[in-house]
Amino acid sequence: MAHPLHHAESSARKFGGKPSDYQCLHDWFDSSKEHLALFVHRAHRHHALGIFELERQFGRSLTNSAGRVIPTRWIGEQHVREDCQGCIPSLGDWLKRIQPEPWMANGYIDRQAQEPVGDPRTTWLGEVATGKTILGLKDWMEARGS
Repeated sequence: MAHPLHHAESSARKFGGKPSDYQCLHDWFDSSKEHLALFVHRAHRHHALGIFELERQFGRSLTNSAGRVIPTRWIGEQHVREDCQGCIPSLGDWLKRIQPEPWMANGYIDRQAQEPVGDPRTTWLGEVATGKTILGLKDWMEARGS
């Protein structure tokens, strides 16, 4: 399908009610088009995990305008099947098809880094060096309420 509205219309035909009952769920599935307007945007949410994320985001069910309670999982399954030729892939099905690039692998440790930003030991060492405290780190932190 080309647009979340078409999915919402399909949901209304399948489950009753109006397309507006379902629009926000289908918009959520296709929100990754904001970043990449190619079909591969579907790798973000068009899989089994995405369907369960939809359920966590919107609740286990919704009551449509016809008064019918519909499991949100059914709506997610419908959306993914319509976009993935009847299949519900796993996240792994998408990820294993990523073409690896050198920048994706083998991170490195920055050995040039000094003390972590905000490390209280740095402040304590400064106070010891300037004679502002003679306390050990643990006692100094307790005295400061840290």
